[in-house]
Amino acid sequence: MAAPLGRLHLVTDVRRDRDPVAAVRAALSAGVPVVQVRVADHVSDLGAYHFTALILELCREAGATCLVNDRLHIALATGADGGHVGGDDLPVSAARRVLGPDAILGTTAHDAFTAQAAVAAGASYLSVSPAMLPEVAAAVSVPVIAIGSVTPERIPDLLAAGAYGIAVASAISGASDPRAAAASLLAALASHSGTVTPSGAPATMSP
Repeated sequence: MAAPLGRLHLVTDVRRDRDPVAAVRAALSAGVPVVQVRVADHVSDLGAYHFTALILELCREAGATCLVNDRLHIALATGADGGHVGGDDLPVSAARRVLGPDAILGTTAHDAFTAQAAVAAGASYLSVSPAMLPEVAAAVSVPVIAIGSVTPERIPDLLAAGAYGIAVASAISGASDPRAAAASLLAALASHSGTVTPSGAPATMSP
């Protein structure tokens, strides 16, 4: 059975001026339920494996979900909960075959057509820019995660537009206090927990 999908996703920020492990520790201590492991393209598979294994261990200790962006073989090798593929990665149907039927599989959608195709191919959730939220959320019944310039102040409008949750990177890892930043985002999500999901059913979501 797939791990439950939380409403706040932290995407690891691996820029040179950031400490992704420290940011993940801080975010998990605040209660962030999902970490998406993203590594730079130049990082070797060995480096990606060790980094992912460390983040996965932190997630397991915190009871959080761990997904791996792009490198699905790393997700399999480490035992992560699933993965996320973009437009230049494996097609969703192929990614689903790689991960198996029970893993969480996310992908990025840019319009209603690509969103519906992704869901038909096996996507568990979709990442969408705020501008495309209403169109995509109305077209699918899987969770839609808003990504791009998300702040606590924008969360009510994003949820009203059909978002199930949000994904951020620098909003947490670039903050002077990552734990406080994560807590602020979680509080904003929690205060709007009665939001209706895209399918029209009352939202019963993880934090």
